[in-house]
Amino acid sequence: MKYFVASDEDRRLDAAMRRTLRGSFVSLSDGVTHYELAGPEHGELAVLVGGITIPLSYWDGLAARLHARGLRTLTYSAYGRGYSDRIEGRYDEALFVRQLAELTSALDLTPPWHIVGTSMGALVAMAYANQYREAVATLTVVGPAGLEARPLPQRLLRNDVVAGFVARRFGRKLLEDHLGHNVRDPALSAELVAMVRDAYRYEGSLYAFFQTLQDFPLYERRELFRRTGTLGIPTLLVWGDDDRVTPITHLDTVTGLLRPRRTHVVPECGHMAPFERPHDVGDLLASFAVPDSDRLEP
Repeated sequence: MKYFVASDEDRRLDAAMRRTLRGSFVSLSDGVTHYELAGPEHGELAVLVGGITIPLSYWDGLAARLHARGLRTLTYSAYGRGYSDRIEGRYDEALFVRQLAELTSALDLTPPWHIVGTSMGALVAMAYANQYREAVATLTVVGPAGLEARPLPQRLLRNDVVAGFVARRFGRKLLEDHLGHNVRDPALSAELVAMVRDAYRYEGSLYAFFQTLQDFPLYERRELFRRTGTLGIPTLLVWGDDDRVTPITHLDTVTGLLRPRRTHVVPECGHMAPFERPHDVGDLLASFAVPDSDRLEP
């Protein structure tokens, strides 16, 4: 699919623009990455890996809870999301794993750290763990993608001509319709859409989203789950009981393949548990990753 700028993408991510934005920026081999490293300076580090649409601000509530429990956090926007570069090229698994590896190296962080991935980010986190096992102290997987067969519309998007037409003509509506299914609470849904819509005003955003749908293996990833389950990494599996994007009907399959040490179903929660229930997920993660954190702020 050829790179394009949608008609309502009226902002450009350049050095002048980035000086007006929150957070920090670092140049990596594929482009500039937007990140925030925050929390207690000597706390154990949790690295938070987002899904297909979300900017790093998605994690604000969870990060605050983890800081209160004594953990430090690294949040960042994947290429094509938030305020990270919209690159022209393949948005495949290798790109996102490389971004994570280069970011932690550029910031001179000392492994191991606690990796948390949600939705597509869970696949990135697992792929990273398979390549950099020694860097991962624990793995937390939230509402993971990758269990379903590729549906017909996704197969059609593998065609460059079809994907380009759909992205230009219907991209914005498809994106916002997708976001509408992510959370249960209408107020949170409106907040989520506003957050993502703001980031998608930057040139190349819809291109990056649809190029990811073309390039990233979001479906039929049982082998990745199985391989990750053999690594011996202490793993926490978290799932919202009303997840309509990555349905909880796959819970038993994931449990059998990933072999998590702990599994927790969040009641009355949709696909984005870290965004919808940040205190609950933060407490689960902190207690799992650093048991002594129970002695910190309740």
